[in-house]
Amino acid sequence: MPSERPEPLSFSEPPGTSAPAPGEPAARQDPALLRRLLRAKDRMDTASHEAWPVQRLAEVSGVSPAHFARSFRQAFGIPPHRYLLTRRIEQATTLLRDTDLPVTEIAFATGWESLGTFGRIFRDITGQSPSAVRREVQASATPLDQVPACVLKAVQRPDLTTAVLEKRRRLAEGTNPSATTKEI
Repeated sequence: MPSERPEPLSFSEPPGTSAPAPGEPAARQDPALLRRLLRAKDRMDTASHEAWPVQRLAEVSGVSPAHFARSFRQAFGIPPHRYLLTRRIEQATTLLRDTDLPVTEIAFATGWESLGTFGRIFRDITGQSPSAVRREVQASATPLDQVPACVLKAVQRPDLTTAVLEKRRRLAEGTNPSATTKEI
């Protein structure tokens, strides 16, 4: 019968708890450290086209590179490099969907230094090549998908040219025909 070993304790954890599994966010971290990690994450979000080595992210956070990488993974569930790759692929997918830019320009605009690396990572993450994603999105587009969001919002805005009290008065008097009851 094999002997059961007790789980080793570390000094940074309360007795009876264990470290989170890789990819599983930590239950508690120092709030000041979390703010610094969020600062680095925000920098990656706003400038994901730039190079963000761990050393640079650690400087933004004010911690050592090893501590930054370990803490980032605990806090957000993925390593900083994978987070950056995911953000770049999300932005590339948006550009493929919303613009007619060539795939090469999209790759360089989203921070990739090599078209081959962009295509390989894109295919690994999405399961399709960038060109295939663009073709699929364009083929499934409905007419309203091609209308800019600002135009749709403007058309769907409520009629605010008449004051609310005036509308209520007219409705009470029966002189305000509703927009939904207008005859064509």
